[in-house]
Amino acid sequence: MRWFAVALILINGALWLYGDKLGPKPVAVVTERQALPRVADLKPLSPEVEPEAARDDVTLAEGEATQPAVDVEAPPEREAVPLSFCVRLGWFDSEQSARQAYRSLGRPGTDYDVAEEERELAPLHWVIIPPQPEDRALDLFRDLQQRGIDSYLVTRGENKNAISLGLFESRQAAENVLAEKKRQNLNAILANFPRNQLSYALVFEDQLVPDSGAVGAAETDYSENFDMVEIRRCEGVATRSENP
Repeated sequence: MRWFAVALILINGALWLYGDKLGPKPVAVVTERQALPRVADLKPLSPEVEPEAARDDVTLAEGEATQPAVDVEAPPEREAVPLSFCVRLGWFDSEQSARQAYRSLGRPGTDYDVAEEERELAPLHWVIIPPQPEDRALDLFRDLQQRGIDSYLVTRGENKNAISLGLFESRQAAENVLAEKKRQNLNAILANFPRNQLSYALVFEDQLVPDSGAVGAAETDYSENFDMVEIRRCEGVATRSENP
């Protein structure tokens, strides 16, 4: 019992000595009369290290602001330079008519020439009696003449000893005549009659600006008066100078 009483005394002494430290701390209560600190007295916390990205942005902005503006001049436009174009106009029945046409155009360009050309035209439609031995062809031709049928004896070429009954530009007209000759018991056929024509073209050089619409405008103007219009870059072939 004595030891038990001693133990109780020691425990009570320990609780008395360390009770304040082990218990909860008192909470400070701010009363209405206690003065609060003013906003002006508060100091913001300054960061010890400024973020590196923010410093870079500020430096870049300052660098852009300090760069002087540079005026960039547009390159000067190239002046359009006229080039030599060869103009070919046709067709004319004679050299004289071609020269008159050149004068009526106001003598464009510097040189001009009149070119002679044999052109192949559309063939005619030919109603003929095919070639046969000369004596038979001659007898038939005389008979047709006596009957009043318009005819012509071919005396040369690949159709020698054939009898021509007419040449026509219209195929329909040729077919009508052919049907009529067959009703007259004539052994006629329809063939093509090739033909060429000697024509003349006016050729001259003119100065035009390419890619400016001048070439197309000239072609349109010439097409109103000429059947054949050719305008192209000259390829070093000089024309013969003519004095109109």
